[in-house]
Amino acid sequence: MDRPLFDDAPGSRPTTRVIVFTALGTLARLTAVLAIYFLIPMDRTMSAATVTGLTLGVLALCGIVAWQLREVTHSDYPGLRAVQALAFTLPLFILLFAAAYFLMEHGQAASFTQPLSRFDALYFSVTIFATVGFGDITAASQAARLVVTAQMVLDLVVLGFVLRMVTRAVRIGLNRRRP
Repeated sequence: MDRPLFDDAPGSRPTTRVIVFTALGTLARLTAVLAIYFLIPMDRTMSAATVTGLTLGVLALCGIVAWQLREVTHSDYPGLRAVQALAFTLPLFILLFAAAYFLMEHGQAASFTQPLSRFDALYFSVTIFATVGFGDITAASQAARLVVTAQMVLDLVVLGFVLRMVTRAVRIGLNRRRP
């Protein structure tokens, strides 16, 4: 009989202390990633070096996801660890695209229908991820449309494949803990 996905075995649930420390650790990592996004110098125009940097960021994100999946399967509380992993990797994914949009707009002002600040680029990336599409900011150049399309496709991959892999890792972790 399968156990509920995010419900650990009776008597082995995480303590309030574990939950609080997990939440605080996740919040600290998110704060650090947001601070890096808003503070790193992004004054270069879009070039081969910035594209390479963004590509390396995507590859690093893939490595982080793989490492997170391994950590979930080996965790004492796989459901809690999965929530922590998603709460870190999804915002990191969104921030990578926000950085790309910010750099694109500053490299070619006609990339979007309005100038993008870092916050505007983050807002745009979140609206793409959430499939809301308010229409207040839209991709105007072919290159911007290509990157937005790539984000939309990768959003589906993240929502489908990555979430499936995380739930599978939780099940493996729970089965590993079974007496």
